[in-house]
Amino acid sequence: MALALENGTVLDRKNFEEFYIRWKEKQNLHLHDLITTATKPSPSSSFPALVDRVISHYEEYYRVKSKSIKTDVLLILSAPWKTGLEVAFNWVGGWRPSAAFHLLYSKSGLQLEAKLSELTKGVDMGDLSDLSSAQLSRMDKLQRITIQQEREISEKVAKRQERAADWEMVELSHDVSELARTQGGQSNNSKMARAVDSTLKHKEKDLQLVVQSADNLRLKTLKSIVDILSPIQAVHFLIAAAELHLRIHDWGKVKEERKTSS
Repeated sequence: MALALENGTVLDRKNFEEFYIRWKEKQNLHLHDLITTATKPSPSSSFPALVDRVISHYEEYYRVKSKSIKTDVLLILSAPWKTGLEVAFNWVGGWRPSAAFHLLYSKSGLQLEAKLSELTKGVDMGDLSDLSSAQLSRMDKLQRITIQQEREISEKVAKRQERAADWEMVELSHDVSELARTQGGQSNNSKMARAVDSTLKHKEKDLQLVVQSADNLRLKTLKSIVDILSPIQAVHFLIAAAELHLRIHDWGKVKEERKTSS
């Protein structure tokens, strides 16, 4: 199942939406493989190879998305192929990197609680309930670094949002309004249209850089967490990540279908 378009680019909503649907379908297949490997490992099971395959799948998504950001960053930010519930949880066009740590610790706690009786017998379960003190220390350091980088990106977003009301935008909106007033409601001419396009293009370029930074942090965080975990722990973490992503999408679809049918 090819994930990228023939020329490796995504030019419009239809193309990216088709890519995203195929990407999620493959994520579902990977989830099945991850669960099977985690629950019924065989002598031939290769945890590192499976983890690498799943990470490559995420890398493919961000490669294609990066091309689309350069084409239409506003489309990527609005993400019409996602449900309203998914968009509500978005941060700069995707999941918040620090949420990955909450996911990790939540899953770790659930597995620890479920297997408490086995742990009291000194059994090493190999999943996220077995995070070592060294791993926790590295996770804590990584989390603090990630949160700081997240804040820096959020500050850049805030500055770009403030620029929606800077002198250039205010002057331009005033000129367009004045043109409409003097021309009987008509605010379009070639010179003004070029001025609007030039100004908005500059704003969109700024947004492209911010969204790209956010995506880079998302992928870096995911890969850094996996690097700290053992291969079997990484399998359990990737299961939790895929399950949450797919279920939020499903819940969002149900909510929208109920709203449409009511």
